Amino acid sequence: MLPNLSTRIHIICVLIAIAGVSACTVGDTSLSINDPYEATNRQIHAFNKGLDQAALRPSGRVTSSIPAEYTQPITNFADNVGLPSAVANGILQADVGGAVTNTMRFLINTTVGIGGLFDPAGAIGLTEQKTDFGETLHVWGVGEGAYIELPLLGPSNQRDAFGELVELVFDPLDHLGTSPQLAYGTYARAADLAVNRGSLFETIDGVLYDSADSYEQTRLIALQNRRFELGQEAPAEDAIDPFAGDLSLEGFE
Repeated sequence: MLPNLSTRIHIICVLIAIAGVSACTVGDTSLSINDPYEATNRQIHAFNKGLDQAALRPSGRVTSSIPAEYTQPITNFADNVGLPSAVANGILQADVGGAVTNTMRFLINTTVGIGGLFDPAGAIGLTEQKTDFGETLHVWGVGEGAYIELPLLGPSNQRDAFGELVELVFDPLDHLGTSPQLAYGTYARAADLAVNRGSLFETIDGVLYDSADSYEQTRLIALQNRRFELGQEAPAEDAIDPFAGDLSLEGFE
């Protein structure tokens, strides 16, 4: 079960204190690689790579052979359950336009789109404004900190890892959805991982299994992609996150 409200607030206060210390001690690393925990990161990378080989890669091979008209509703539903969090982060970033767009998408796709399985909002030009609490912290001036690789979640940094924890503890969907809806959201996110793995099958295989050092390649690509998302750095021509997809723990109970 997720922590109750008072416990969540306590956790958030502790994490904010940790993030504050990190922000004060870590400078801007937007043009460099800051990886003081490489030995531990490599161990976690080996675990994640083993998980990919045992589960994600085989499931991705299966989904890659399924017609898109059958897999797209899974992606639509997974994206839709993440919209309340995107709305909250848009508000925290003072991005009124993005928050309004995501709110309208959620309302339209949840109703007309049959719970988010279809995307009528996209058909009328309301495209998702992707964001997360890691980006919110960036807008607030928090540096990315050291590079870290998280078990299951893959490449990250101290700022974004803190953002993942905040979104796990404070998921707005907890207050909007029923228990079955939250469960379906978790299943959809897991299924969407397999769909994403299948759509990028050859590219991810090239990074994880064909490169001389999959850890260094994963780290470089993940950092370039994230910094490009935040407007800090242009991506490499072939940049792709080998852990693409929303492997969020939000919704687990």
